Amino acid sequence: MIHFHNILVLWVFLYGFFTTGVYSKTNSQDVSSLNVMYNSINSRSKLSGWKSSGGDPCGDSWKGIKCSGSSVTEIDLSDLGLSGSMGYQLASLTSVTRFDLSKNNLNGDIPYQLPPNAKYIDLSQNGFTNTVPYSISQMSDLETLNLGRNKLNGQLTDMFGKLTKLKELDLSYNSMTGNLPQSFGKLSSLKKLNLQNNQFTGQITLLVYTPVEDLNIENNRFSGWIPNELKGINIKSGGNSWSSGPSPPSPPGARRNREGGSSSQSGGGKSSVASGLTIAGIALAVLLVLAIIIALFSRRRRSSTSHLLDDDRLSQRKSFGASYSSKELSRELNSSFRNKDPGAVSIDIKPVSKSPSIGFKSLSGRLQSFARRSTSVKATNYALADLQVATANFAPARLLGQGTIGRVYRAKYDDGKVLAVKKIDSSLFQGSAPQEFSDIVVNISKIRNANIAELVGYCSEHGHNMLIYEYFRNGSLHEFLHMSDDYSNPLTWNTRVRIALGTARAVEYLHEGCSPSTVHKNIKSSNILLDIELNPRLCDYGLATFHQRTSQNLGMGCNAPECTKPSAYTAKSDVYSFGVVMLELLTGRMPVDSSKPPVEQCLVRWATPQLHDLDALSEMVDPALRGLYPPKSVSRFADIIALCVQREPEFRPPMSEVVQQLVRLVQRSSMNMREDLGLGASRHSSAMSSAKEDLAASRRLTDF
Repeated sequence: MIHFHNILVLWVFLYGFFTTGVYSKTNSQDVSSLNVMYNSINSRSKLSGWKSSGGDPCGDSWKGIKCSGSSVTEIDLSDLGLSGSMGYQLASLTSVTRFDLSKNNLNGDIPYQLPPNAKYIDLSQNGFTNTVPYSISQMSDLETLNLGRNKLNGQLTDMFGKLTKLKELDLSYNSMTGNLPQSFGKLSSLKKLNLQNNQFTGQITLLVYTPVEDLNIENNRFSGWIPNELKGINIKSGGNSWSSGPSPPSPPGARRNREGGSSSQSGGGKSSVASGLTIAGIALAVLLVLAIIIALFSRRRRSSTSHLLDDDRLSQRKSFGASYSSKELSRELNSSFRNKDPGAVSIDIKPVSKSPSIGFKSLSGRLQSFARRSTSVKATNYALADLQVATANFAPARLLGQGTIGRVYRAKYDDGKVLAVKKIDSSLFQGSAPQEFSDIVVNISKIRNANIAELVGYCSEHGHNMLIYEYFRNGSLHEFLHMSDDYSNPLTWNTRVRIALGTARAVEYLHEGCSPSTVHKNIKSSNILLDIELNPRLCDYGLATFHQRTSQNLGMGCNAPECTKPSAYTAKSDVYSFGVVMLELLTGRMPVDSSKPPVEQCLVRWATPQLHDLDALSEMVDPALRGLYPPKSVSRFADIIALCVQREPEFRPPMSEVVQQLVRLVQRSSMNMREDLGLGASRHSSAMSSAKEDLAASRRLTDF
């Protein structure tokens, strides 16, 4: 009996020991993210307990880390004198609700991806530059955002439409410019707003739509009047260019009506407010009774078509940025944005996960817009001998293409796997450091995005340096547009818009989602591959070092005017090159075509003066479309091109703004598809007819 008792005690002890060990083990994604963050910070001695690889943040009580179970929930590293950056895997910290790195010396861009479910973010009093990352637009649980006292600049994009829980926003003491975005008016929970000591311009009228109680807008360049509805709150407004005299009436639909909101209100103000509320209450009661009566009658008339309406509402949640087949796109364009505010610029983006099939990525859940990073960096080291066999010793018959820095070959293995091997010209490595190629591989392997061709491996043997990528059987956009014969199926207009948006998201990710940001320097249609669903995959990224060493740039027609040599490229040069790709999608013409008349040989020079001429524009559209396109969509597409290909770099928009413009194009075009195509007059039946007609046209053009 005693023996049995001892065994029982031992079993209970071992069970408690092992289960405690299991439950104290931190989530592996959280550990990986914190490891990356630790390696990105320079002042590591302040982070007691942290490790560069592995470890147990929850079990070992890392400095500033709080957990719930095995998940990291809070990161508080405020006022530790940290320098460097925050790393690139913060999006994996899905359980973090509080993220505070204020009062440090962190610098560079704010990472494009922050903890996606955070409620409290404080990055104030650092040295962050550039602008507010657009990915914040998807952080719908955010309640407090403090980015004050940094070195942020540029304009705020329209990113606040989904932040309905945001209570406090601080952007003070930066160098932000431009007008307040319209989505500020949708901050329905906002109580405190600090914008002082920036360079904001325009009026503040849209703030009357918010419940803000504490407002500091001192020392900006605001103009116009301070609305009466804001005069009764705690407001600091000095140092601006306000107009004199009484302010004009509030805009229609303003929700604010505070007592004492205007300094000129009479003593009868309170009674008028009470009367107004009484009238509003009576009106609401009448509307409620009418709604009940209508509902009772409508239930009798409800038919089996109700499920179609439910499906239509559900379809509004689908993502335009996801992988759609060309057959489905027209239907999705009609349903995805129906009945939405044209001013809203938010789109739900679904992340991708690797599929066993080559060149295809499947949907797997809902996360932010813009691009995704992998939680781990994987690049396989391929043996030179194996690559020689797979490419038939780099035979000419396996050559896929040739560029300024090397050649690309098709490698086919016995198990059916096919890869693309980029063999870099060995002359580009003369005089370079031995570890340069390995550094490039590491940097490229970190770049993971739904619209970027993935690096799967590398080879560095006997003076041969090669990068191995996914292989896409559909080839490049250049081949689709310029090398198809009369019997090939051309790309539909909707597919062209999808390719433009996907490519724009890829470039936006390189510019604003990478740490550090990356300038592509070689954007052209031959570097945009198409997977089996005709989704774009940008390639040749991360090789700017080699492009800078060549004596060539993209060549006439693709490179921006300021780029007289490869070293002159900037992010705005990428924007110009992307505009040229959009011109190719619009016209079906090559950037330079010597077979055309002299005035038409350079695409940009020929097309730019005509982009705002509707009659000329209709003549410019690719004849392969056979007139199957919405004219308004084409016009808006041309407007975006005109912005991108401006001669002066400073006037070109950043890629994040180009993405937003393309999103708006999709949104507005799909809402107006019926008018643009001249279809039908009835409401529901016409919308269904429009979708069927455009889908049928899409099938005729791209029925793969």
